[in-house]
Amino acid sequence: MDFNVRKLATDAGIFFSRAVQFTEEKLGQAEKTELDAHFENLLSRADCTKNWTEKIYRQTEVVLQPNPGARIEEFLYEKLDRKVPPRPTNGEILGQFMLEAAKEFGSGTPYGSTLIKVGDCQRRLGGAEREFLQTSSISFLIPLRNFLEGDWRTISRERKLLENRRLDLDACKARVKKAKAAETKAALWNEELDKAEHELRVAQTEFDRQAEVTRLLLEGISSTHVNHLRCLCEFVEAQAMYYSQCHKYMLELQRELGRCPDSLDVNCHPASSPTDPSAFLPLNSPSPLETDALQIEEVQPPASGTRKAKVLYDYDAADSSELSLRADELITVYTVPGMDSDWLIGERGNQKGKVPVTYLELLS
Repeated sequence: MDFNVRKLATDAGIFFSRAVQFTEEKLGQAEKTELDAHFENLLSRADCTKNWTEKIYRQTEVVLQPNPGARIEEFLYEKLDRKVPPRPTNGEILGQFMLEAAKEFGSGTPYGSTLIKVGDCQRRLGGAEREFLQTSSISFLIPLRNFLEGDWRTISRERKLLENRRLDLDACKARVKKAKAAETKAALWNEELDKAEHELRVAQTEFDRQAEVTRLLLEGISSTHVNHLRCLCEFVEAQAMYYSQCHKYMLELQRELGRCPDSLDVNCHPASSPTDPSAFLPLNSPSPLETDALQIEEVQPPASGTRKAKVLYDYDAADSSELSLRADELITVYTVPGMDSDWLIGERGNQKGKVPVTYLELLS
């Protein structure tokens, strides 16, 4: 018990001495050992990496799981080292509700049969979302968290130890300076000076060793960036696959809903692309073909204002006033007064016709 009390008193004394040193350094009353510029740059880069990794990690968590209650639940299960129970996604829940509603309304009714189609699509979308969340967590979130909870904690510990070594070194320098100043006053100070210089050499050696250890850890931040870059690419691939699946499921659903029974008082039109402008017209609204009375053969390109455009999707002309398109081809486009903003006049050689804007990528 006596040993513990002595150790506690010693630690308290060291803590107090270092606090005094910090205060004197802030006030400019004590000299401070400065690190070289390269080392300072490494420290700054490490702090920047830690801060942005933490922000990206937290916001990615929010994107993947917007429900804060669910995030807290997952955190508690993780801390208790227990497996998180399976939780259905919102899409799966919505799909299940629609399927149950279809049973109540009757699967043979127009509404019931449509609910089945949409509900099944929502369940598949929910399943794709679940797979995306799992893949993103493994390939992106976990590596970022491992850096914050592993490598960064090691770096922080070694940096703190380096700071303590620096304070010890500065204290030794101060004692040597004081002993040299009083050397001429008494012979007793010769012994004190020798002791202070020995402590300074020891402190300098420990400081240099700790600086080298910390430097090696900080230089490892470059490897961390390479690893995080690979994880980021995997995250993007998972997102691309997820949205591609969702796009595929929605196209299939649109094709199925395009075969709506004529008895329903709704405008059900099959769409060749989710960006087909005619697919998003309000109910009972006139189509661009009905409102646009322009005679295409009489339209002349303006003196200025023509642009090149790249075709994104295949498009089959609905009538002779439109121009059929093939993906990846380049055409010349322009607009004319009184024309619907969703359409442009397109030219390919001696062919001319209206083309939907959403099928094009306008080039500068």
